Amino acid sequence: MSTVSAAIAHALKPVAPQIFGLMGNGNAHFLDAAVRSGFTYTAVRHESAAVSAADAYYRISNSLAIASTTYGAGFTNTVTALAEAVAAHVPLLFVTGDAPSTGRRPWDVDQSAIDAAVGATTYVVDAQNPGATALRAAAHALRERTAVVLAIPYDLAAAETTEQADLDFADFNSTPPAPELNATQRAHIASVLASAQRPHILYGRGALEAARGVAALADRLGATSSGTLLARDMLTRTGELGITGGFSTAKNAEIIAQADVVLVLGASLNQFTTRFGDLFGAQSTVIQVDLAAQATHPRVDYFATADISLTSTALLAELGEGTGDWNQRVDLSGLRDRPAGDEVAGDGLLDPRRVASELEQILPQNRVLVQDGGHFIGWGPMYWSTSDARALTCVGTAVQSIGLGTASMIGAGAAAAGRTVVLAAGDGGFLMGLADLESIVRTVASGVIVIYNDSAYGAEIHQYGSIGLHEDPMLIPTVDFAALGRALGAQAVTARELGDLDPVRQWVQQGARGVMLVDARVSATVRAPYMEEILAANARAAQRSGAGK
Repeated sequence: MSTVSAAIAHALKPVAPQIFGLMGNGNAHFLDAAVRSGFTYTAVRHESAAVSAADAYYRISNSLAIASTTYGAGFTNTVTALAEAVAAHVPLLFVTGDAPSTGRRPWDVDQSAIDAAVGATTYVVDAQNPGATALRAAAHALRERTAVVLAIPYDLAAAETTEQADLDFADFNSTPPAPELNATQRAHIASVLASAQRPHILYGRGALEAARGVAALADRLGATSSGTLLARDMLTRTGELGITGGFSTAKNAEIIAQADVVLVLGASLNQFTTRFGDLFGAQSTVIQVDLAAQATHPRVDYFATADISLTSTALLAELGEGTGDWNQRVDLSGLRDRPAGDEVAGDGLLDPRRVASELEQILPQNRVLVQDGGHFIGWGPMYWSTSDARALTCVGTAVQSIGLGTASMIGAGAAAAGRTVVLAAGDGGFLMGLADLESIVRTVASGVIVIYNDSAYGAEIHQYGSIGLHEDPMLIPTVDFAALGRALGAQAVTARELGDLDPVRQWVQQGARGVMLVDARVSATVRAPYMEEILAANARAAQRSGAGK
């Protein structure tokens, strides 16, 4: 006979063979069974890191991974990362211990209630069908594009089960047919697109699996095209404008503002993508197609729920021959121009724009970018290129967290497939995730950590210090991150001037093996363009509020 934990491991091995975890009482038997079954197991040093690593692994590899921790405090340490995965619609299976089936002990918490509070679904295993329950949980995660918790009651983890071992995931993973545009929707959208003089296609993460069809549709229309932050580099074609929103160039926004019709495919139109409502011109008709049930932004004029691959195929058939050449006529000069920045800012510290510009030339081109949250987030997407559309992750931005990006580098490393993983972090967020610097050094084959060290919580300095709030709570004593990196086995440099980046160049020339940490001492006085947009939006809101009194 098998145990409950062994049955779960046996069932999940063909579905999600990668585990990120931290062992404790509640998951010890499961991890023992998983390792013995041949899972790839990556140990992390903080429970939150297990979930963030599994999250990033899926975003890059498009394959389900498992996070695993113990119950109680081990579980509660993961809540922010779990909320992020749910909010970002990332499939993830979190296998955790739980209170015994006989009832909670003094140190247990109501984990199912916490799961529900952040939007995660809980599956609790029993001794009769643990493998089947595990497969239902994994199927739910993939079908609904969300984080699912598989809870193993403490008294059942090593209990025997009579469940048969020959379970087939296909029996549990019945996916309903993808929604399609109906005839009325197809005809209406095609008609509006065919009449457009200056069409634009804005695609998001929901269109990643439909890249070929989206490109063909854009070419047929003669449309310009651009992607959201998490879908950048999906298309390479005449008229492709690159990333759109707060991390784009002024020229990008200028071209999109001229569009008379904008077709939004698989993008949620968040405040950063839409430049706080300023992205589309007043004359633009905005059509959104997405798997969501309804339009995700008030600016949308027409909405349809449909799969993006099926949508692009249907619209191509409806449109017939090519209908325009706007992408050939529009002026694309200066489209990718960005200010390189000064060598140093007025306060004598490095200009973060210049640091990003220099590193774009130094770092290996075959790279995956991993972003933590914070003011510095503007520099990586603006200045650093990527190798493909799944080569950039921003774990934490869906719930506006800092600190999760550090651990996501572990998951990115496991999914990188020979590419160099580049993490951009701020000093505040990196300190929050510091325990897993050891995990990064131990597990990432080729990685660069760039810490924009401005001795502050930069977003708060710009957003609140600029309006007069006291800055003392926003400041951080300057930390020697290079020394911390070397103590844990990384190579490291402290960059106070551009010449200090030379060891990074040498490291790349020597093969870029292991982890290189760059402690870049940057000025807090240089403000990212997206932050300027936030401040302008806040000022407009304050003005409207004042006018209404």
